[in-house]
Amino acid sequence: VQLVESGGRLVHTGDSLRLSCVASGFAFSDHAMSWIRQSPDKGLQWVSAIDNGGGKTSYADSVKGRFTVSRDNAKSTLYLQMNGLEPEDTAVYYCAHYSGRWFHDGVPTDFGDYGRGTQVTVSS
Repeated sequence: VQLVESGGRLVHTGDSLRLSCVASGFAFSDHAMSWIRQSPDKGLQWVSAIDNGGGKTSYADSVKGRFTVSRDNAKSTLYLQMNGLEPEDTAVYYCAHYSGRWFHDGVPTDFGDYGRGTQVTVSS
C-alpha cells in the first residue's frame, strides 16, 4: 500500500484548498478511505471518510459543511476540498486506507494505514 498526499501549503483564514492522495499497491475501488490530520496540540484526529464507491461520506463535526471528500476510482485518487479554512485546521493531513468498503455507523474505529502527509497551515 502506497499513499502519496499533496496540495498542502500556507493559506489565510477563509481560503480554500484541495488536497489529493494518489494510491497504489491495492485495488483502490474496493476500499473505504479517509482523511485524518495531526496537529501538535491535538494529536491524530479523524476528518472525513468515504466508501469504496464514493456514494457514502461522513465528516467530523469540526469540518462538516466546510470540507468535502471525494474520489476518482479511475485515477486511484482521493480528494479533500477544504473551504472556509480556519487556523484550527492547521495540521498535517494524511489519507488512510482501510480493509473494508465502509464502516459500521459510518465512522472508522481506527486511523487505518496512512501515508506521509501534507502540511496545511492556516494563518489568521
